[in-house]
Amino acid sequence: MNLNGRVAIVTGAGGGLGRTHALILARYGAKVVVNDLGDGADTVAAEIVAAGGEAFAAQGSVTDEARVDTIIQSTLARFGQIDILVNNAGILRDKSFSKMSLEDFRLVVDVHLMGAAIFTKAVWETMRARNYGRIVMTTSSSGLYGNFGQANYGAAKMALVGLMQTLSIEGARNNIRVNCLAPTATTAMTDNLFPAEVKEHLRPALVSPGLINLVAEDAPTRTILCAGAGHFKTANITLTKGAYIGSSDNAAEEIGRRWSDITDRTGETVPENAGAQINQELTAAAQAMGLA
Repeated sequence: MNLNGRVAIVTGAGGGLGRTHALILARYGAKVVVNDLGDGADTVAAEIVAAGGEAFAAQGSVTDEARVDTIIQSTLARFGQIDILVNNAGILRDKSFSKMSLEDFRLVVDVHLMGAAIFTKAVWETMRARNYGRIVMTTSSSGLYGNFGQANYGAAKMALVGLMQTLSIEGARNNIRVNCLAPTATTAMTDNLFPAEVKEHLRPALVSPGLINLVAEDAPTRTILCAGAGHFKTANITLTKGAYIGSSDNAAEEIGRRWSDITDRTGETVPENAGAQINQELTAAAQAMGLA
């Protein structure tokens, strides 16, 4: 778990989860770049330095490509490398979908999804050149499982899972490991979502230890780690064995009749990539036609 000599960038780190992420990364030895829009970044960076760590604040929006590039260049100039990126920055614009404006939908997607993509793209080549990188996307149970009033947020958070899935494959040859963290915690962004009696159990500091495992030397890749109240578990996108239906004229009716077979989760798998699903389908077809 030793992060001595590693350089980490944490977005949205001026408070809440980002702050506890930055503090624990520093405690494990990483040099930390604290990114946020306001003065909170300076406060957290000063907190790390006061505790004997190395850090500097880098204010700016994750959606501002020019500013992000400047932050990356400043980090490389000061620390010489970038080993860890934690895409944590986010906003909420909660409303039921019928009342939600497309402007608010785009804004949430821009900050969560595009902000993560912009920062990740900015560090990708330097990580590839050094054959080392650890990247964490912040997803959410709202994306994985849905939540009323969060169509924009849920869509963005699930999109980050898709981004993680592909980047973990593309980054493998260069030892770039990409994971997702799905936190449950009370922050300024989520303060009104939880009753007072449970807030003490949902402190951000109870989530951040999981982050260390996602950015360590022996970190996994393509893992969705869910964390809250000191409890940790993983989520997976699985594929059932399904049923071969074929191409008959009544295929739609046959699908309906065999729906329980198609959705039966016995023996479901976690495909290693998209091709695994295609292989399963072609194998089933070949077996049904006596070709395998």
